[in-house]
Amino acid sequence: MSHITLAMAEFAANLEYGQLPPEVVAAARRFFMDSLGCALGGAQQHDVHLARKVLTETAGEGPCRVLVTGERWDPVSASLLNALMIRVMDYNDIYWKQDPSHPSDLIPAAMAAAERAGGSGRDLILGIVLAYEFEQRLCEVSFPGIREIGWHHATLTAVAAPIAAGRLLGLDAEQIQHAIGISASRHCTTGSVTAGKLTMMKNTVDPMATQSGVLAALLAERGYTGPEHVLDGKEGFSHVFDTEWKWEILTDGLGEDWRILQCGMKFFPTEALTHAPISAVLDLVTANDLKPDEIEQVTIHSLARAADILADPSKYDPRTKETADHSLPYVIAAAIADRQVTPLQFTPEKIMDPTIRAQLHKVKVVADPEIEAVFPELQRVRVEITTTDGRSFTTQLDYPKGDPRNPLTDEEIAGKMNALAEGIATPADVERMRDAVSRMETFDDVRELMALLTVR
Repeated sequence: MSHITLAMAEFAANLEYGQLPPEVVAAARRFFMDSLGCALGGAQQHDVHLARKVLTETAGEGPCRVLVTGERWDPVSASLLNALMIRVMDYNDIYWKQDPSHPSDLIPAAMAAAERAGGSGRDLILGIVLAYEFEQRLCEVSFPGIREIGWHHATLTAVAAPIAAGRLLGLDAEQIQHAIGISASRHCTTGSVTAGKLTMMKNTVDPMATQSGVLAALLAERGYTGPEHVLDGKEGFSHVFDTEWKWEILTDGLGEDWRILQCGMKFFPTEALTHAPISAVLDLVTANDLKPDEIEQVTIHSLARAADILADPSKYDPRTKETADHSLPYVIAAAIADRQVTPLQFTPEKIMDPTIRAQLHKVKVVADPEIEAVFPELQRVRVEITTTDGRSFTTQLDYPKGDPRNPLTDEEIAGKMNALAEGIATPADVERMRDAVSRMETFDDVRELMALLTVR
């Protein structure tokens, strides 16, 4: 019996760089540039410092470069730390259909495999495109999404990561199919990491799933086998997850309808469903010059999942960055108090700032069935601000800045990268990195590219 993983693996094994349209190549460069900026900021985070200490003990020497700091480790260890640096600030890209995901979390799988195999910059671009293609399609196949029944999208990353890694290691279709089975059968992640009080695992489970994909591809390269039926067979995903699976979405239009062109970037370092509310509140506050003490209430009409996950009781008393950047009350309070939501709003001192804390109780989040009906085609939000003197201001947004329909410009990506580099890289470092990524397809040896993506 043939299973869907074989069709996925065959497409990956046979896809060549020359088949990629120019706009797809350009998109891969843009997402890699944005991810590198996120890694510059991520390298400075406490979570990454802790992980680096552990991995320094456990990682073996190898051909794979660690972003920013430049250590050379084995592929499995390098993929984990690189993915954590990209992910840790919750500032990297976002795709949300039935399920959400951050496809750039998988870029380090392609990086590690390309370096391990001695590939080129063109190979890395190919791996990035494959990672996005299958990660995003996996977000579309479950009705409802697996997040709705308590599972995290790292579960899906464990399926997609071995595809990108396996292709860049030069595996054939059968080996890639086994790599999918190895990784996906042992890496299902519960939604507890993004529910209630959040911990460092919120930003770590997806990097661990990326790491799982690299390990699986290396095992498959040596002849290790995994269940071909892990998705659509006995006791596979379609058996154990209580949703409807439309597996044809994983293969329909492959090579024609490139998913990377439908992915968004983040303008704010926060959970995706907070972006439209932040934008709407900033518009109202700045346009009407509303001071914090003039505002009586802010009502956010959004999705049921936003009210449930982003406005539960723990989100009205955030004490950590992980909880704060997934708290609608906090990010709206910060927007009111500071008129911006940047990494500066998520320091321990800022999270406890009295002016911001005073705004938290003013934020009310309402689950709106009309907004639910148009999601995910639209990320609609409706915001009403009432003032202490009885005035009322209302606005509605259908998608935030960074959505493919309102994309970040190259200049905005550069500005984001410059800001995230402060404290760890010089302007010369950043310029060298930006130049290297802008011409990444010209590198015949990807290791030469990766050597330029470190601080000196």
